[in-house]
Amino acid sequence: MTVIQENPETILDAVAPLHMRILCVDDNHDAADSLAEILRIYGADVRVCYDGIVALTEAEDFSPQVGIFDIHMPGFDGCELARRIRSHGPSPLFLIAMTGVSDDYARQRTKAAGFDVHLTKAAPLEVLLNQLADCSRWLSHP
Repeated sequence: MTVIQENPETILDAVAPLHMRILCVDDNHDAADSLAEILRIYGADVRVCYDGIVALTEAEDFSPQVGIFDIHMPGFDGCELARRIRSHGPSPLFLIAMTGVSDDYARQRTKAAGFDVHLTKAAPLEVLLNQLADCSRWLSHP
């Protein structure tokens, strides 16, 4: 989930506060924690998990509005997590796949699993923030 390419303070003024609950899931602890801290700077309430099994339980307790999931994780992967959360989870829920794979097969797989957006690591921070701004509008008018 490495998205840090810009200084978040340089684009802070251009982004409306993210008043949303976001669940970040990535087995790379540093990447997940860094992304969570950046999203908190922008006003999001963020929870972090490092594997899909724990994330499934966290999603039940936290009721996220947005999930940002890595795809390749031990246990069950981000696609399996998306399928399980979609079948049991909160609604509305906007899911973003954040993965190192961007070929057609990976995009088809994430779409079939229920992801709304497929971003390739290391997407520029502005790209992720734009997706979250669009999501914010979507959450306001599902």
